[in-house]
Amino acid sequence: MTKKIRRVGSCFVIGALAFLRPSSFVIRISSFYPSPRSRVTSISTPRYSPVERLDLLSVALGLAALAGVNLYLTVFATGLAIHFHWITLAPQYQSLEILGNPWIISIAGLLYALEFFADKIPWVDSIWDAVHTIIRPIGGTLLAIQVLGHPSPAVTVIVALLAGGTSLIAHTAKAATRLASNTSPEPFSNIGLSLGEDAAVLGGLALVHFNPLLALIIFLIGIGAFFYFAPRILRAMKAKIWLAWKKLNGPADRSEPVQLPTTLPARLASVFNRENVLGETIAWTARCISGRGRRIPPNLFGALVTTKEEPHKLVFVTRKLARTINLEDAVVDHDPRFLFENLVISPTAAKGPKYSFIFPRSEATVVEQIVCNLRERLSEPVLQEQATVSGPSVT
Repeated sequence: MTKKIRRVGSCFVIGALAFLRPSSFVIRISSFYPSPRSRVTSISTPRYSPVERLDLLSVALGLAALAGVNLYLTVFATGLAIHFHWITLAPQYQSLEILGNPWIISIAGLLYALEFFADKIPWVDSIWDAVHTIIRPIGGTLLAIQVLGHPSPAVTVIVALLAGGTSLIAHTAKAATRLASNTSPEPFSNIGLSLGEDAAVLGGLALVHFNPLLALIIFLIGIGAFFYFAPRILRAMKAKIWLAWKKLNGPADRSEPVQLPTTLPARLASVFNRENVLGETIAWTARCISGRGRRIPPNLFGALVTTKEEPHKLVFVTRKLARTINLEDAVVDHDPRFLFENLVISPTAAKGPKYSFIFPRSEATVVEQIVCNLRERLSEPVLQEQATVSGPSVT
């Protein structure tokens, strides 16, 4: 009886340890019950050649990248292809057969139908992207892990990190593109982008199936391009989100004129003082975002500054740079947009630099006041020359 209790207790202990770390234990029942036929052998994991491993990684990261663009279409199209045997899964991809389950296809198809319409409505697409900021990377990670089947824990963690990062990069690029397109009120750009993204996902799935290595190279080039343009993309996203927030939560536009400030914040004043070597006096300042212009990157938060001594000089100041704009032979206009107010400085001649500066939608009165002030400053030298030519009046 004591020996039986010891055997049962040993089985429970080793069984518990095997449950906690199954890969570290190969249980042989013959060690407890001396029978040569009663054995539990370990499950051997499949061995792949280096080329097959690279193909597996290519398919995993490819599906993760496509899921970052449109998760539901990726799962829906792949599931349909597997369920109706449009494609034949190689032995190393048998773990993807679960995507052909009718329930998975139905749910993915329903969610894709919702996204198909939400993606084509201005600003609704950006809200949809914001909701899916977490969903798409998680879905891409799960797809990549499903491609690998049952790898070791270390490989699972590494692939999960790579796949999650790939999905997040693709999602960020899509969300930034949609934010940029939403600055125009017409819906045709959103519809075109949505259809183009769906076509890109379907084409990417076909490329992943027929040539995984080529798909991996294209995805790596896309990731490299994203990191190259990442500062511009993130600045554009920050500016558009700030403008949208100001439009929704800002105060109503006031019709009466406002007093423009004559001082700069401390973080901008130090940069302006380095540029202001003559010690000129500030006439007024106005907080804004850079649009387009020579030697001025777009979507930089800063301020416009004018001085009392130089009527033809306008300075744009940020935390890191200060750029002087010569207003001679320039035309100043106010161009209201759906999301913001645009201050445009154009040359009167056919050639010359053109600048634009962006203000919140609720500051239309401020922009009008700036336009009137700059036009008055541009007319000052003309009035002085006319007074000089006419000479003093004789009574």
